[in-house]
Amino acid sequence: MPSPQQRSRSLRRVYIRTPSGKSKIHYEDKKTSEAVCAICKEPLRGVKTDKVYKYSKTEKRPERPFGGYLCHKCLERLIKNTLRGY
Repeated sequence: MPSPQQRSRSLRRVYIRTPSGKSKIHYEDKKTSEAVCAICKEPLRGVKTDKVYKYSKTEKRPERPFGGYLCHKCLERLIKNTLRGY
């Protein structure tokens, strides 16, 4: 039976074939997907997605309104449209 920390589904299971021909399970971190804009689905720049526990809050996403949620183009369009009353 695996140890309690390996029973968690937060770790990815990778089945490895050893040189002796046996199959073993290796446990490793899951890969995180790239951050994308909520409107246009373009990848966001300046948003870290790997090993996030290492970074402070201000390093993880830009310090502006909707930072880490909208790209700069969509945010600019949103601000202009709200000011123009569309």
